[in-house]
Amino acid sequence: MKFMKNNRLGKSAVTLSLATTMFAGMSTAAFASSQQQGQQDEGNGYTANTRVAATYTPTTTQRAFSAPASSSVSSNGIVNTAKSLQGKVRYVFGVRDQSHLIFDCSSYTQYVFQLNGKPIPWGSKAQAHVGTYVPRNQLQPGDLVMFSVSTPGQINHVGIYIGNGQFINNLPHQGVVISNFNSSYWTSHYITGRRV
Repeated sequence: MKFMKNNRLGKSAVTLSLATTMFAGMSTAAFASSQQQGQQDEGNGYTANTRVAATYTPTTTQRAFSAPASSSVSSNGIVNTAKSLQGKVRYVFGVRDQSHLIFDCSSYTQYVFQLNGKPIPWGSKAQAHVGTYVPRNQLQPGDLVMFSVSTPGQINHVGIYIGNGQFINNLPHQGVVISNFNSSYWTSHYITGRRV
């Protein structure tokens, strides 16, 4: 995976053999603290003064956090929590306001997992490195599902698979909705699945 980083020092390229090095050695508290600093750039989990462009290639060896496969109890909790927020959450891009339930797609999934004791980063690209890769035909309720809805091939939307060919996600102008995972739109924009 190759990252191009723009900052005050100019452009530099760093080739990483594994995406896990991005968060390796970071405690949950340190990670959460880093997520609260500065305005977030949706889709990559980095602060606004750092831009990262990456093309995602799933592998079965990527693990940003050590997490066992979802149990039926925790996946049911995740799905039930996600559904309980229907009609209560408002979508605003780049926002994570838990006290007013205003989220973008990835801060919504982050909030749902947080309420179930599973901290994950903010940003759909960052969430694509959490847990373990799951092939599309092996998705289970509670798995994260990532999509490319604007820039082809780049992850910029995330939802939670709820089973029976459906997933729940937070969308502009709609809020939290259940979508048909097997529709032609979502099938053609699907990138990967992750089990946390």
